[in-house]
Amino acid sequence: MGFIVRLVISAIIAAGLGLGSAYYAVTKYTGQSGEVQNGPWRTNLTTGGADADMYTRARVALFGLLALNKTETIYYTASSDSAGEKFNPACAYRIEGRDPDTRWWSFTAYGNDSYLIPNEGHRYAVSKNNVVRSTDGTFVIRLSTVPEAQNWIATARDGFDVTLRLYNPGPTVLANPSTVELPAIVKEACE
Repeated sequence: MGFIVRLVISAIIAAGLGLGSAYYAVTKYTGQSGEVQNGPWRTNLTTGGADADMYTRARVALFGLLALNKTETIYYTASSDSAGEKFNPACAYRIEGRDPDTRWWSFTAYGNDSYLIPNEGHRYAVSKNNVVRSTDGTFVIRLSTVPEAQNWIATARDGFDVTLRLYNPGPTVLANPSTVELPAIVKEACE
């Protein structure tokens, strides 16, 4: 009887360790092949491609419904600001910059559950088509829990990250995805 109990306990521990390490590898680990960092933005250039490793494919299955390959779309994600500080849900941020070299772009915030963040204004993204620019062509997009009249994306009080999608990225992005100029993310104020 003691042997069977030890065997069952060992199987439970092994299953827990296996599932835990798989969860970590898919959701948290950032050292996979194809990973690129550009300031606060990170991407995996194998996303949506035939050369994606098993962890990237699992991430796409969990978080990136129908991801396209890098010649069609590059998906940059940020979970920290340009100073390297993890997003604080009690703080407001601004994304500032110019249009990236791409046919079309959009910024979207997602909650910790990887879903769009519910808000009364039903405003989930700012894109090349609806951003309000300054006269010099630059833009500022606000990320906060407090609604604003224009260029605003809702954030969640329990945490969030931001995705920048570059559809049909230009040659400068494809040639240098880790050094191409991308918009900065700056912390403004905290509650």
